[in-house]
Amino acid sequence: MATLNIKDPRVHELATELARRRGTTATAVVRDALEKEAAQQPKPIDRDRLRALQDKVLKMDLVWLSDDDIYDEDGLPK
Repeated sequence: MATLNIKDPRVHELATELARRRGTTATAVVRDALEKEAAQQPKPIDRDRLRALQDKVLKMDLVWLSDDDIYDEDGLPK
C-alpha cells in the first residue's frame, strides 16, 4: 500500500473537513480532487506519433495553393 504524507496542516484540515461534510474519508476527498484535476489537464503530445503523421502527409502528392491561387486581387475567392 502506498503512503502519502501531507505535511501542510491547512491541506489536512481542508481534507478532513470536506470528508466530514461528505460523510467519506480524507483519502476519498484527496483522490476525487486529484482525479478531477488530472481530467482537466491536457494530455501530453505524443511527438513520435505526430512526427510520423507529419512525414506521411509530406509524402502525399498534394497540391499546395497560395493565397494568390485562391483569392483575386480584391481578396475575394476566385
